[in-house]
Amino acid sequence: MNETKAWETQTSRAGTAKTQKGKTGVQRNYKDTVFRMIFREKENLLSLYNALNGTAYEETDALEITTLENAVYMNYKNDISFVFDFELLLYEHQSTCNPNMPLRDLIYVTRVLQNRIKDENLYSKSLIRIPTPRFVVFYNGTDFQPEQQVLYLSDAFEKKQDDPALELSVIVYNINLGYNHELLDACRLLKEYAQYVAQVRAYAEKLPLSEAVEKAVDDCIKNDILAKFLAKNRAEAIAVSIFEYDEEKHMKSERKEWREIGYREGREDGLAVGREEGIVTGREEGSDTLAQLLQSLTAAGKSEEIDRVLHDSNYRKQLLSDYFQKENT
Repeated sequence: MNETKAWETQTSRAGTAKTQKGKTGVQRNYKDTVFRMIFREKENLLSLYNALNGTAYEETDALEITTLENAVYMNYKNDISFVFDFELLLYEHQSTCNPNMPLRDLIYVTRVLQNRIKDENLYSKSLIRIPTPRFVVFYNGTDFQPEQQVLYLSDAFEKKQDDPALELSVIVYNINLGYNHELLDACRLLKEYAQYVAQVRAYAEKLPLSEAVEKAVDDCIKNDILAKFLAKNRAEAIAVSIFEYDEEKHMKSERKEWREIGYREGREDGLAVGREEGIVTGREEGSDTLAQLLQSLTAAGKSEEIDRVLHDSNYRKQLLSDYFQKENT
């Protein structure tokens, strides 16, 4: 399938939009992803649940899919939501880390619960019981992120409180190869998905995108990586993968463009003010980057690495260099 055909196939589902400058851009409407295609099947979803919770459930009869299909609120949608074992679980896959996920999940879980209790009397004297919500993000982007981190709704509050009246936490797992070995080993499909994504990215470095995706699909089928899924859904998986990867590049390109615009504007202002402020700004940016790196290592619980960063200047320079490279590629 050539890239144009794949694009036409996918955009018929997701749509395109005109930007103010007249360029065709990605419309953030809901669309299928390879991740969602795999885990929308109850058996596969249960295997992911088991891997996360250390359980061994086999029967899917009690698993109730609650994903809101064909419904958009402020253009935010969730990949998969379901009720199982008295819990309401919202799973999201992302190739870019989004600090607004707690707010998005708050909006989404409210809509799911509204749908579940629509026939209940909220003014009744009886307590209406609801499943316990849990929120998970599976991250597989190219930007540096720790193995695990927790995002909190209260981080967005303009007025900080020690004990906020409303809180929502989202745990983010980095599922790129080399991270969270136990989780990937516990869920074969999740590990094979990570292998497939890595294969697509590797080929996309040296081949046209459509050719890279087709070659990755062929290799994975040959090596028994998502073989049954890819063989059964080959055409759709290729189209969706092309769209996903193109969108990922589009978003990264946009971020890079805005950084460059900011840099140019800052440089022009800096020339007017003088070299001294440029030095101060450089030091501040370096401090911010180091702070972000330490925050990521802290969230991942890597105390030994934190100690080494603080006391080994060569190691610190290497990590910061790697971080800068990932941010600017």
